[in-house]
Amino acid sequence: MAKLKLRGKDLRNIGYPESPVISIAIGVMELHYKHHSQEDALAVLSKVLASPQDYVNDEVLGKIAERLVEKQEQEARALRDNGIKYAVYGAEFIDPSAIRQMEQAVRLPVAVAGALMPDAHHGYGLPIGGVLATGNAVIPYGVGVDIGCRMCLSILDLPVKSQQAEYNKYVKVLTDHTKFGAGAAWKHTPDAEVLERKEFEELPLLKFLHDKAVGQLGTSGSGNHFVEWGVVHIQDAQNEWGLMPGEYTAILSHSGSRGLGAQVAGHYTRLAKELCPLPKEVQHLAWLDLNSEAGQEYWLSMNLAGDYASACHHLIHERLVKAMGAEVLARVENHHNFAWKETHEGKEMIVHRKGATPAGKGVMGIIPGSMTAPGYIVRGRGEAASLDSASHGAGRAMSRTAATQSITRHAMDKMLRDHGVTLIGGGLDEAPMAYKNINEVMSAQTDLVEVLARFQPTIVRMADGE
Repeated sequence: MAKLKLRGKDLRNIGYPESPVISIAIGVMELHYKHHSQEDALAVLSKVLASPQDYVNDEVLGKIAERLVEKQEQEARALRDNGIKYAVYGAEFIDPSAIRQMEQAVRLPVAVAGALMPDAHHGYGLPIGGVLATGNAVIPYGVGVDIGCRMCLSILDLPVKSQQAEYNKYVKVLTDHTKFGAGAAWKHTPDAEVLERKEFEELPLLKFLHDKAVGQLGTSGSGNHFVEWGVVHIQDAQNEWGLMPGEYTAILSHSGSRGLGAQVAGHYTRLAKELCPLPKEVQHLAWLDLNSEAGQEYWLSMNLAGDYASACHHLIHERLVKAMGAEVLARVENHHNFAWKETHEGKEMIVHRKGATPAGKGVMGIIPGSMTAPGYIVRGRGEAASLDSASHGAGRAMSRTAATQSITRHAMDKMLRDHGVTLIGGGLDEAPMAYKNINEVMSAQTDLVEVLARFQPTIVRMADGE
């Protein structure tokens, strides 16, 4: 007798929802009912679908029933009528669409606290610059597509005057020792601990992505990712590095977990949407319960992607420092697309910072401006209302489309010349005029951070624009 073969279409035809329960049901039936006819097997599945609670304790059909019960409970979910209260910093600089997104996010049943940073602008699901705390749940799009996107700044022992005296060398080193773009990869990648992590063997998706991760280690993405030379002006004599106030040559980089993080984000966002259906306007905010297998898988993958992003930055800086024959005097770095387990007001929460900088008491961070505007090295004040957070940059004043349609190459080149900045690559979508005024953004968050130093870009490398 032929073995039972079922298709997803067969189960959908008898009313099974489009969700992981279909593949689970097919697997169970083809293993335990393999000698039954398709008609008999579908009859059994119909009974389970009609009354899943009656089969939850069944040794064989219980796996199917449990998923159906979960699905029924999920479909009953609705947003709160009124969202939780949250703090807004620099509201006058924030586009109304970002406010509307945050208003929806704080109505999620799992939301317990929130805040909106002064650089906030429209994003997918959670606005960029949005901070959302949840109870034992993680939202993949609350973290973002570029998991572990981060800043890293290295202060070097190179004289500031050398940036002009050896200008061509600085340009050549920056060009030769960085790679940008979606498919960018190095032919030879040095050994790195992160590539040996057990998660690459234990989780099927990460195992599949390992080769990509190897090739892209130490590269940067497109869009607003950059590596740049610049000058750090240290203002605080009581700085954590023991450096004298004054000017220093520095490297600043901004990028994340590359293709690894993007595919992890895509996979678990799709899974979250299947497991946690929400109204259309908030479907990107679907979450995974951290007690579930999927939630644990995402959490492990997210943390690996964050460590991978950090390793990318360290390798980029290592190559540039070695090529210049320099030494690192100090380093500051931080994530800004990530979720952390933190305790606030005595409660453990999952704090999502999508385009927001951790700013707990005494925590160091970097808030960049634009190609021509300064960035700032800051120390967090631990402001409870902001969930220990600050902005992750100046934030966009224009969408990419609006920028390319309204800014000319001539205007951007003039602004770069006026500020003495060399740009390698880059496009009109990243023109300085497309960003908010960083000084206004910083003035809106003096309660959140104190400034220790200022960074001024001089030579900027980005992916080729347009």
